[in-house]
Amino acid sequence: MLNLSEKHGMIRMIAEKIANEKVAPRAKEIDATGAFPWDLVDIYKKQGFLYLMLPERFGGLDGDITSLCLVIEELAKVSGAPSLIPLAHNVGLMPIMVSANEEQKEYIYSKIAEPDKTYLVAFALSEPDAGSDASHMRTSVTKDGHYYYLNGKKSMITNGANAQIYIVFANSNPKLRTRGISAFYVERDYPGVTIGKSEDKMGMIGSDMTELIFDNVRLTKDNLLGKEGDGWDIAMSTLNLSRPAVGAQAVGIAQGALDYAVEYAWKRVQFGQKLADFEGIQFMVADMATQVEAARALVYDAAHLLDMKVYERDKMSAIGVDKLSAMAKVFSADVAMKVTTDAVQILGGCGYTKEYPVERMMRDAKATQIYEGTNQIQRIVIARDIFRKFMG
Repeated sequence: MLNLSEKHGMIRMIAEKIANEKVAPRAKEIDATGAFPWDLVDIYKKQGFLYLMLPERFGGLDGDITSLCLVIEELAKVSGAPSLIPLAHNVGLMPIMVSANEEQKEYIYSKIAEPDKTYLVAFALSEPDAGSDASHMRTSVTKDGHYYYLNGKKSMITNGANAQIYIVFANSNPKLRTRGISAFYVERDYPGVTIGKSEDKMGMIGSDMTELIFDNVRLTKDNLLGKEGDGWDIAMSTLNLSRPAVGAQAVGIAQGALDYAVEYAWKRVQFGQKLADFEGIQFMVADMATQVEAARALVYDAAHLLDMKVYERDKMSAIGVDKLSAMAKVFSADVAMKVTTDAVQILGGCGYTKEYPVERMMRDAKATQIYEGTNQIQRIVIARDIFRKFMG
């Protein structure tokens, strides 16, 4: 059981209400059609779910990671894709939060807070040949006088087809590897920006994942986040902040599957008794519930520590928050995959059909093991942190 502040308790209640009343009735249709749910995105904006990372003067909560985790968990309990849209949007805002100057923040935050239009942001790091090995990106930026010229392709960008602002990472000098990478904000209507193919995904259907193509896109110094060469640190700081939110999404998916399986086991009768009366089912449910609670504890522990030092990555590393953030993501994602698979098993043949939501939850859970750094990459992050004390 989480010990939430009054503010966080209220945020959780609002998110739960929106999830149950607005998202749940649309979940099956969204998964079946794949249509991007702008109606839900507009609701998220009205409820402040798109503002969470913004300063208070723009209606936000000053980058409060715990609030983001609570919102994403509640939405994910009923449907993965509609929870991924605000998650990816807020991840897109994190580079602004940690590296933009005041003029850039004022400009971008004002757009996000604009009352008559809904703006989404996308985080554009991955490329066709640079996924987990993002440091070998080929997207390039060339400086010529007062301008930068951006060329290349980003792939599998969540919100890519529907965002109005992209945070793009590009290399000005591949020989410098990570020290040659810079970060820019790029608006969708800039000449040379093209939306490429949309991916046909296993799960998270209804959230878009697309290519972004940049053909000699002209940028100015006003588009540069931080300094030239700061891009890699900005990207890593962002992923460190976002991992607990991905963990919260995984926890939500797992909890939703567990809740459905428990109710089904209580009502379903086989061999003259409820499934819930069989010891084998009881053992499965006990393990599922234990795993979910353990994952939730890791997620909110990491979120709390990030909220304490949200802008200071080096200091966070000193108290192991990089490690804890990775642990929260990897463990929660693995739990989501295990729990949703067991939920399908408990429902038997029914669980394997699209008539019941657990097969969708199982497909959605798989994504959490892959994006925001695969679980294999997270284990490398954790191990390196553990061995850091022996390094020179």
